[in-house]
Amino acid sequence: MNRGTDGRADGAEGRTAAYGRAGVRGGANLPALRGHNEALLLDLVRGAGPTGLGRAELAARTGLTPQAVSKIAARLAAEGLLADAGRAASTGGKPRTLLRLAPQARHALGVHLDRDELRAVRVDLAGAVLARTGGPLDFGAGPEAAAGAVVRAVARLADPSGPPLLGVGVAAPGPLDHRTGVLGRVTGFPGWEGYPLREVLERRLGLPVVLDKDTNAGAALAGPARPAASAGEAGAREASAREFSAREAGARELIARAAGDPVGPAGPAAAPAPFAATGPADSVYLHVGTGLGAGLRLGGRIHRGVRSAAGEFGHQVLRLDGPPCRCGARGCAEVLCLDAVARGDLPGAARILGEGAANLVALLDVDHVLLGGRVVASAPEVFVAGVRAVLEARSLTPDPPAVAPAPGEVAQGAAELCLAPFFGRA
Repeated sequence: MNRGTDGRADGAEGRTAAYGRAGVRGGANLPALRGHNEALLLDLVRGAGPTGLGRAELAARTGLTPQAVSKIAARLAAEGLLADAGRAASTGGKPRTLLRLAPQARHALGVHLDRDELRAVRVDLAGAVLARTGGPLDFGAGPEAAAGAVVRAVARLADPSGPPLLGVGVAAPGPLDHRTGVLGRVTGFPGWEGYPLREVLERRLGLPVVLDKDTNAGAALAGPARPAASAGEAGAREASAREFSAREAGARELIARAAGDPVGPAGPAAAPAPFAATGPADSVYLHVGTGLGAGLRLGGRIHRGVRSAAGEFGHQVLRLDGPPCRCGARGCAEVLCLDAVARGDLPGAARILGEGAANLVALLDVDHVLLGGRVVASAPEVFVAGVRAVLEARSLTPDPPAVAPAPGEVAQGAAELCLAPFFGRA
């Protein structure tokens, strides 16, 4: 029989697998899709972390033959992207050789353009932060000044003697068009409308650039939904819920400490390792900084909407006769929440955030709510407790969503958006 590039025979054994046996994206045995298969294997070993996966398990998850997996793995190892993770314990036969991601093989940059500051990071393939930079930014000074600030930040972070850079992820205030890389009518900054930021940065940096809203970058921090470690374990949804529960337990401990309550014997919850990007399939990220917004992860993917406009959470009206908002409406969640922050009433701001979150949860029925942004970072226990209390009070089901702080900052999420295509994810 004829065989495709990755070694599967024609006929019954040679049919393209749309999805693997574990319910993950399956490998395809066509020459034109070699890159797809390589990205698929890289994504799986990334999700497995430093312990790695064996070739037989990779074949079972992708639907590719063991011969195909061996060929792909050899190519990736030759490029320095895969490394030996040792051998699995023997179950009677020859011990299996395990493969792991070589995170230092490539780097990516993430930049957060906020209304008053810029933050940037350099990360490895596992998403671990290797370097940071940042400083004040006047978004109102116009797009050319901001683009120059991004170029300078990239120059500070780049390592000429280091591994190749995959590109730069840039997170900016919305609205913007993720597909074209063009800014929309950013509230309060009309000079940005129509500015082709992605095109400008790619020309000036000579690197691929991914542009998205800051809230979508925050949602990327939750990580893609991943399969269970083996067929005998629980599904991806259960695995992600367990990890998120551990994160929420850490948030509960912060609250207990702040209240002077005793903390259980388990001690502080460990921060999730960069490799452990196994977040919930359905979640919302709520960002409180210089503005208020939401990023949506539905079905394990960032949901941007038909016009890249999904997640304009801050401009839902919560009080018809409320104060005027900079968007032109009155009583928006953003103006109410930020006014409370300005008064120093963080519990009040948390309750307002919770009311908006409850509306979103009732509409989308998500499992988890992540909270991020500099305001949340200043008092995470206050915001987690306040949002959770409102969700529990307004829940229409006996199990309201879990609430926890986001596992990183927006700049890290921007870098993750840059890494996503390398692992075959949008």
